[in-house]
Amino acid sequence: MGRSRGAVVTKISNILGISAYYHDSAAALLKDGEVAAAAQQERFSRRKHDAGFPGDAIRYCLETGNLRLNELDRIVFYDKPLIKFERLLETYMSYAPRGFRSFTASMPIWLKEKLYLKSVLKTELAKLGDCELKELPPLLFTEHHQSHAASAFFFSPFERAAVLCLDGVGEWATTSTWLGNGANLDPLWEIDFPHSLGLLYSAFTYFTGFRVNSGEYKLMGLAPYGEPKYVDLILDKLVDLKEDGTFRLDMQYFNYCTGLTMTNSRFDELFGGPPRKPESDLTQREMDIAASIQVVTEEIVLRLANTLHEETGAKNLCLAGGVALNCVANGRLQREGPYENIWIQPAAGDAGGALGAAAVAWHGYEEQPRKLNGNSGPAADRMHGSYLGPNYAPEQIRAELDALGAKYTVLDDDTLLSTTAELLADENVIGWFQGRMEFGPRALGGRSIIGDPRSAEMQSVMNLKIKYRESFRPFAPSVLWERVSDYFEQDAPSPYMLIVAPVREELKVALTDEQEQAFGLEKLKHRRSELPAITHVDYSARVQTVHEETNPRYHGLLKAFEQITGCGVLVNTSFNVRGEPVVCSPTDAYRCFMRTEMDYLAVGNFVLSKQEQPAWEDDAPGKASSSSTGGSTKHGIPELDRKGLREFGLTTGAAVGAIFGLFFPWILNLDWPAWPWVIAAALWSLSLVQPLWLRRIYRVWMRFGLLASRVMTPLVLGIVFFVMIAPMAMVMRLMGKDPMQRVLDPKQKSYRVQSAKSPKEKLEKPF
Repeated sequence: MGRSRGAVVTKISNILGISAYYHDSAAALLKDGEVAAAAQQERFSRRKHDAGFPGDAIRYCLETGNLRLNELDRIVFYDKPLIKFERLLETYMSYAPRGFRSFTASMPIWLKEKLYLKSVLKTELAKLGDCELKELPPLLFTEHHQSHAASAFFFSPFERAAVLCLDGVGEWATTSTWLGNGANLDPLWEIDFPHSLGLLYSAFTYFTGFRVNSGEYKLMGLAPYGEPKYVDLILDKLVDLKEDGTFRLDMQYFNYCTGLTMTNSRFDELFGGPPRKPESDLTQREMDIAASIQVVTEEIVLRLANTLHEETGAKNLCLAGGVALNCVANGRLQREGPYENIWIQPAAGDAGGALGAAAVAWHGYEEQPRKLNGNSGPAADRMHGSYLGPNYAPEQIRAELDALGAKYTVLDDDTLLSTTAELLADENVIGWFQGRMEFGPRALGGRSIIGDPRSAEMQSVMNLKIKYRESFRPFAPSVLWERVSDYFEQDAPSPYMLIVAPVREELKVALTDEQEQAFGLEKLKHRRSELPAITHVDYSARVQTVHEETNPRYHGLLKAFEQITGCGVLVNTSFNVRGEPVVCSPTDAYRCFMRTEMDYLAVGNFVLSKQEQPAWEDDAPGKASSSSTGGSTKHGIPELDRKGLREFGLTTGAAVGAIFGLFFPWILNLDWPAWPWVIAAALWSLSLVQPLWLRRIYRVWMRFGLLASRVMTPLVLGIVFFVMIAPMAMVMRLMGKDPMQRVLDPKQKSYRVQSAKSPKEKLEKPF
């Protein structure tokens, strides 16, 4: 039926948000302000915390939106790289002549890539979209904490809310406060680098032997095994904490500003020895340190949140930034804080910045109104349960499983749920791959490994035989929303697994006096509740409430399990093994299934038993996506295709002829030699006739270039650092100027810095 003559066609606005080049790259697509797709690059590339250009994630978003790249209205990057570079330079100015090793480590990537990020992004985007640079949509740049705040408030269910962002560092801000009202998001005040709650927690993550930017949740999980005996020491020596929650760190104990480690020898002396070596045995010291910094973190978060409530009068609080993933602190804030409601962005880290950046463009740049969806409960927010990643149709699943030689049975919906519930009740561990992939670090029943929480052995089995990770780490419960208060001291929804709550008193198992005296990992040996697989040693659990509105299939599985067992709870952990990202495709799921001791796999309506599968020979870690951007490398040298080798030969031939055949003879007043032109002619001939023969010459040339670069780069940077930066730094210190604001002032009531709202035109610039 044709469109009527007078009909008005309203164009849909399509905005792509990008986070990249630091850690956890991601892309998100908004269509008329509503999130249509969002995913992390690591899920496609199979490189955990992939920081590269998120080409695969962008392709997924465009495919979901049925768009070509040049059909987007705007592309938005999640921070301002030139302001970050300014902060980097001012940091070295503040500390020079210390910091040279860090300077030589960080500057090359900035001078080669990050300083020209606008051009780099445009080049990558044009390559991905197979279009000219002039065809690209306008490119905008938000501020880092602005992206975090937007991801928290604009996708929350609240018309008005206070917003608290806590992370390592953005451009300058490490903590920022905001007030959201309708489509407006106004900055209030902030705490600036180097004083950072995120970096403080990461320093202790490093000191206890875990990896920074990925091991912080391990530190949080380790805390209940220890005693908080270092709290006073931390507050006396490391942190000057004010009543309003603002703080400064005593930087003489930290090394992250200009060093290659997070802490220094003074820090070692404070805690009785050097940092724990990664993968070495955990001692009671590490457990007590973990418990102590967790208590300090919670105290800072509570004070900041209380101050923000006093100043705004807001009933609702939104949280984002990496520290917002500290679900123990979130649980205390919910139980003890002054707010009626708390909402935490499920992709609270840098990945969520892509979503926030797009929202800033929609509401801030295009000045579009904000519409709440009118729903209640967990469906009231605008995240669609955070199920924003790829979905696979039955024919796609079948094709991938057949290509792998997998043996499967196809079940109808009802039989799938009842069969899976029975298998779980028999203490089988099942890979559960259903619907759209989750956006953010948590598995929420889309890409999960699930088990029976009543099993006393389930926690150790899943840790050691399936996840291949540290035995002390707890597992989370997925619980029917309508029954959450039957199991936990929790009456508010927690759909994103970002709240820790105590297990109900009547479910706890009393310990003997001898068991109560257990220390450290000995605590693991004692059953603490009727749901031992999800009860941590402090009787807590990281709760995910499951709602029929957002995930009807997972909710249905829980109901089926409840009908068989009377228990409305399942163990839920992410579908991956240690060191790998969560699975994305059926192929990823099958590989993970076959390389672990999972018993069954359910991919859509396809159910696979481990015993029926053919022998599996591929025991390698997850493979990079074939569609991942960037060429392969050999010995750090990018591989070139036929076209690239032809360009190399033509360019190198011209350079040899011009430099050695013309420039040097003219400068040195020599006879014009013939040999440079013979070499040039040979290179040109090979380029035109057989460019693949140039591959060995190209590799030798590049190795020579890399060697020269390794020698020259530190030399040039050393001259810049010691001849320019260090003298300027000493002059600044003599003048009493310190951009780092390192002075601790016991008399000062607050360390806050007032924030100012930027005009929307500033979004057009990377500074």
